[in-house]
Amino acid sequence: MDFITCKMQRFAVSNECIYRLSGITCSLIAMLFEIILARSRCWRLWEFDDKIVQFVIFGLWEVYYPQVFNVSGSTIQVLVHSPINSTWTISPEFYYAQTLVIWAILLKPAVVIFNAMAIEISYMKDSLVKAQILLYKISAFILCINSLCTFVSVSWNHVVDLYGQTTLDFPPSFPVKKEDLKMKHYTAAFPIGVLIATMSLFGVIIFLFEMSSLDSQSKVEAQCASRLINQKA
Repeated sequence: MDFITCKMQRFAVSNECIYRLSGITCSLIAMLFEIILARSRCWRLWEFDDKIVQFVIFGLWEVYYPQVFNVSGSTIQVLVHSPINSTWTISPEFYYAQTLVIWAILLKPAVVIFNAMAIEISYMKDSLVKAQILLYKISAFILCINSLCTFVSVSWNHVVDLYGQTTLDFPPSFPVKKEDLKMKHYTAAFPIGVLIATMSLFGVIIFLFEMSSLDSQSKVEAQCASRLINQKA
């Protein structure tokens, strides 16, 4: 019986190490993808019935468009970028996408910090299981909020852009007018955002397993300690 109990203890410890590394790895990968999404140019792609500017590619803070120029009788096409600033009419879904993505990026390091604190506690001589569980609970809660921020930002932008009527409009000095809009195309922002949100939820599941493993480990250790006390008595 003691042999089985010790085997269970080693198994619980082994599982806890796997979950621990998986949790922090998943958080770091999700944070990397979140930064890539924030810097991405694939939030919107509009096609225009215009000879000079045919496509406008939207990032969260800048737009890019290939513009045709006539230089010394030769026609060349140059990729021009312009910041999305106060001269634009920024729609609510676009404004909240900017805000939510920033919050998602800022929350990710907090998850890594709390996870690292839990790992550091686990290597202490007298590890505090309750403190570890609390830190994992905080990490899981933050990741839930993070996942919600990412999913809302990409889904709201996707639905309003392709199936609704957005109020996003260009400044007067922009080389093409919104009235010349011909077609809106699908972009990679929505699937990438869903992938990031799913990875965050996967991290939540890992933290839940870590908490369960720690709880099981503490029970096994308590049983072993109780048996040793009974044997000495």
